[in-house]
Amino acid sequence: MISTLDEEIPADGGTELAAWLFLPRGRGPHPAITMAHGYAGTREHGLERLARAFASAGFVVLVHDHRNFGTSGGLLRGDIDTWRQIADWRRALSYLVARPDVDPKRIGRWGTSYAGGHAIVLGAMDRRPACIVAKVPTINGYEQGLRRVSPDALPALEDAFNADERAQQRGEAPRRQAVVSPDSSVPAAYRSQEAIDFYLQPMSGGYRDNEVTLRSTRAARMNEPSNWISRVSPTPLLLVVAREDKITVTDVALAAYERALEPKRLVLIPGGHFTPYLDQFPVAEAAATGWFCEHLTMPDA
Repeated sequence: MISTLDEEIPADGGTELAAWLFLPRGRGPHPAITMAHGYAGTREHGLERLARAFASAGFVVLVHDHRNFGTSGGLLRGDIDTWRQIADWRRALSYLVARPDVDPKRIGRWGTSYAGGHAIVLGAMDRRPACIVAKVPTINGYEQGLRRVSPDALPALEDAFNADERAQQRGEAPRRQAVVSPDSSVPAAYRSQEAIDFYLQPMSGGYRDNEVTLRSTRAARMNEPSNWISRVSPTPLLLVVAREDKITVTDVALAAYERALEPKRLVLIPGGHFTPYLDQFPVAEAAATGWFCEHLTMPDA
């Protein structure tokens, strides 16, 4: 039987990161996996199902909410600071390494979407994990922005960014936008129906975080994990890519995979960005579980 604990992980600035800890059967020390969600996502956006699958395979699993989201702390709700999230994830890994029921030499890192990009960056700079899984990862915010924002709309977006900067200089709070909205009159990060359905899926207490700072979008457009992907080696990297991904963009992910060095593996799945959480979940889960078992449960791991 899998045990589930609610944990709080101290991070910089006195912020506590809320996390679920899943404990497998048997005595440790066990191999372990640390997990994080993507842009404006929370643990409740489909991660429990996957975490339980990993725990059933014999792994201790830690799933945390990014600061300013979910039940984690943070003074500026909805603000996404790429490098702060990366630093916080290192703290989550440090928490996991220190647990007596975890083997610190057999830890994997799993990230999806925006945090899939974080997993790549951390794979290049933090050698504690023995392997990495990046699912439908952010690869190049600039290239993604070129695909998702038409040239005609770009001047207005840049004007909004600059107006936000001027307002902050005057001492005003950062301006905000919805994460998802079908209403074209409402500024939003995503408008596709698949994104709306995913972010607004039924969950305990509802999705309280359907709002981000506008500067989060500007930061996302400057986020380029592709610069780090060739440095992940010799840590084994699994890239899970959706064939029709219009959010983290399939061809950009495939080009990044070509730049990654061995050991690496690519798994292509049908559908768009959110299908690995939904109808293609069994394929994505089996690929990740197999990768972790291959690299974390071997006698010489």
